[in-house]
Amino acid sequence: MTPTLIIIVLVLGLLLLTLEIVAIPGGFAGVIGFLLTAFGVWQSYLWLGITGGTIVLLCCVAICVILLALFMKTKTWKRFSLNEESDSAVNQIEDPDIKVGAHGTTVARLAPTGKALIDGKLVEVHAINKFIDPDRPIEVVAIEGYRIDVCETEDNRFD
Repeated sequence: MTPTLIIIVLVLGLLLLTLEIVAIPGGFAGVIGFLLTAFGVWQSYLWLGITGGTIVLLCCVAICVILLALFMKTKTWKRFSLNEESDSAVNQIEDPDIKVGAHGTTVARLAPTGKALIDGKLVEVHAINKFIDPDRPIEVVAIEGYRIDVCETEDNRFD
């Protein structure tokens, strides 16, 4: 393997390792990056001998540490992290108005979870058995904890 090709493999491997840490979570880029870097270091041992290969190995480790420190120091993580808070809450079923048998209409498509208006209250519901389109009449069939199970009805009073 030529020295130019070894350098390209090492740079590509280090780039993929950096992308794994910063932008592409999931392991695939990191595994490929590690394998490319290991292959490049192995080839440098074959081409340069023990001393040269060890220098290349130490340089790769140093570059990884420097890149990690650089990304931590420049707050690169902030660009990829979620900075907003969610103010949504789970259904509060303590409300005595919503009971099994209550009727309402879907506000959004239930696929299978979505929003519905039941007895004048907007709540999150779960459709059993199938998807339900918006503005369809529904009936509460079960309440388990914070989950409200509904099914579509043919009752057109609530359209």
